Amino acid sequence: MSHRIARTAAWLLLGAWGTCLGENPAAQPPAPPQQQAAAGSGTPRALPLSNQRMAARLAHLRETADPASMAYLTDRQIPRIQSALRLTTNQQQQASLRFNLSNQLLLSGRTLEALDVIRDLENQVTANGGTLRAGPQSELRIRKAIAYLRLGEQENCQANHTASSCLLPIGPEGWHRLPRGSRSAIPLLTSQLTEHPNDLGARWLLNIAYMTLGEWPAKVPQPWVIPEKAFASEYDLPRFPDVAGTLGLDVDDLAGGSIVEDFNNDGLLDVMASAWGLDGQLRLFLNDGRGSFTEVTESAGLKGIVSGLNIQQTDYNNDGWMDAWVPRGAWLAKAGRMPNSLLRNNGDGTFTDVTEESGLLSFHPTQASVWFDYDGDGHLDVFIGNESTDPNDPDACELFHNNGNGTFTECAAASGVALRRFVKGVACADYDRDGRPDLYLSCLDGRNVLLHNDGPTAPGGPWKFHDASQEAGVADQVLSFATWFFDYDNDGWEDLFASSYRIRNVSDIAADYLGLPHEAPLPKLYHNNGDGTFTDVTVAMRMNRLCHTMGCNFGDLDNDGWQDMYLATGNPDLTTLIPNRMFRNAEGKRFQEVTSSGGFGHLQKGHGVSFADLDNDGDQDVYVVMGGAFPGDNYRNALFMNPGNTNGWLKLKLVGAKANRAAIGARLQVTLETPSGPRTIFKTVNSGASFGSNPMRQELGLGDATGIVSVDVLWPGSGTRQTFRGLERNRAYQLQEGHSDSMALQLKPLQFDPQRRRSHGHREQAGL
Repeated sequence: MSHRIARTAAWLLLGAWGTCLGENPAAQPPAPPQQQAAAGSGTPRALPLSNQRMAARLAHLRETADPASMAYLTDRQIPRIQSALRLTTNQQQQASLRFNLSNQLLLSGRTLEALDVIRDLENQVTANGGTLRAGPQSELRIRKAIAYLRLGEQENCQANHTASSCLLPIGPEGWHRLPRGSRSAIPLLTSQLTEHPNDLGARWLLNIAYMTLGEWPAKVPQPWVIPEKAFASEYDLPRFPDVAGTLGLDVDDLAGGSIVEDFNNDGLLDVMASAWGLDGQLRLFLNDGRGSFTEVTESAGLKGIVSGLNIQQTDYNNDGWMDAWVPRGAWLAKAGRMPNSLLRNNGDGTFTDVTEESGLLSFHPTQASVWFDYDGDGHLDVFIGNESTDPNDPDACELFHNNGNGTFTECAAASGVALRRFVKGVACADYDRDGRPDLYLSCLDGRNVLLHNDGPTAPGGPWKFHDASQEAGVADQVLSFATWFFDYDNDGWEDLFASSYRIRNVSDIAADYLGLPHEAPLPKLYHNNGDGTFTDVTVAMRMNRLCHTMGCNFGDLDNDGWQDMYLATGNPDLTTLIPNRMFRNAEGKRFQEVTSSGGFGHLQKGHGVSFADLDNDGDQDVYVVMGGAFPGDNYRNALFMNPGNTNGWLKLKLVGAKANRAAIGARLQVTLETPSGPRTIFKTVNSGASFGSNPMRQELGLGDATGIVSVDVLWPGSGTRQTFRGLERNRAYQLQEGHSDSMALQLKPLQFDPQRRRSHGHREQAGL
């Protein structure tokens, strides 16, 4: 099912456009405003000058952005096309312009207008006594069907949103109350399948249309029905209800990143969410301790800090307050040469943009980075995987060494990591346990790269990395996006996952669900052999499934002590209505699909994912930032609340002394007593995967353990080993480097009520 929506998306993915904003980093934006009132703070708060400068720089980029070099700025292309249409009398040019205009209107969320233009195009062809050839006719039919499906989403899933909207397979609470969208799409998709019975993409969309009306599978014509068993779960996980709306966390915007973290050190986990549009505001929600969240974006000094597809937390200055990092410019090639932002947490509820003063101001397109202490000096450094698309004008990867005084020095070339690749994800782990953290780069332009940390070439000399991909057995060309290290089988060695990100269109997804052949690449799961090499266990662990992953993360849904994974899926193509997927780790022996039973199969595009116990009840909930790339492809973020289980848990907040204070990179070994004998669980302190951030306070499931024998900590950099005893199940503790005793933390359990209703602030749906 090839059509121009897909081709437009391909232009976006490939970054195939010329020069534009951000090309001249020296260009100065307009002077910033001197003061801004802080909403919710009671009194106006003067923003730091650095915040004002960054906000003004980003505003200047937004105001001067050229849609000719940013294919996703469809709302800015519409006036140009309309003007050209008024000026031409050539019938062929008019038809071409109308086709393009309908596409831009649809991608901008102006669905009824897009349908009007399609009708104008059809009337033009009829009036001239002509007919469309088979190819264009099929393309126009699918375009029209997609527009009607989008209309159904806007009128129901958005305007009449429920917690079950867009969850595949769609149940009664998610059925469309206003059926005209799906009802109009069905005959178009039926006609497409009548002419092209092997069009799996049309078949997939037809089944979804019937689902939204509550008529699947019974009323789907038998040759084209996708059976219920295609979506069946392989393990009966209880349902996780979406409570984002009741808690005020259902931000309605485009694609973005997520951080769940205790930003104000009150023992309650807060939520930060970004959106990638040029006006996509970074938002901070504080956990109020009463079962809800309060947005404090303005009072925190974040107003005007916009446009970040991914975000991460760090404590770069070791002051005990979690800071935030915002990479920018992903997917935009040279037009994405935008500044990143380092936001220092001042410990008083505010953040200061310290990008310039810290030496981190640079202009390259990216969303991929990782904070780690590569040289073991106790200060967190940052590696940035940039998206290089032009070999004659590259955007090389960067490595910034933390000088320990609030500043950084760029040293990628000296360390051998200034790769010129299209990097979409970066993962970090000490995979060979030599005491030095290594890097894995997920790339869309060829094979992925494992960079081994070799240490200094000489005392006091630069630290070096070398490409160990071949020797380690991970040099496959995965064409991947999301990636991470985790110890899925609890053997003490970090394994590696990289999820594929390349399909022709939604027909590949349909083929995979139906068990039919397709040529799309599959993800890779590598088992660490403990000798510096890895073995591909994708098939053995049953992860040979087409997931098309963007955002992602891992956690422990049922507190059994085995790490599960949530893969958020999609791409800019509006036909890619595919479910996000959850996989349960069955004791390190295989992964089981639990998407349907748990209620995780969101059809909207998923990005930042965070596993975190937001209500302090001992089990992990899952927060997901939803939405696509184009202006009209917005959707509300989701929070899947864990219904609970009977397994035990343990929470650990690690505080480094010689190691970095956040203890990023610390290795945990938890030895347990169980009815069946001793058991060991391993975990590394980090924020999880490459797209979405879990809290640094570690949340460990203990399964059926009857007691905790010990917790062993290997502190990063310093190499200090400590053993803590006397810890109890279902408790939280602080472990501090150099202190022999643990400190109990009193974390207040909260009550999240999934039945509570509150008013929502929604984006306007143009044309409705």
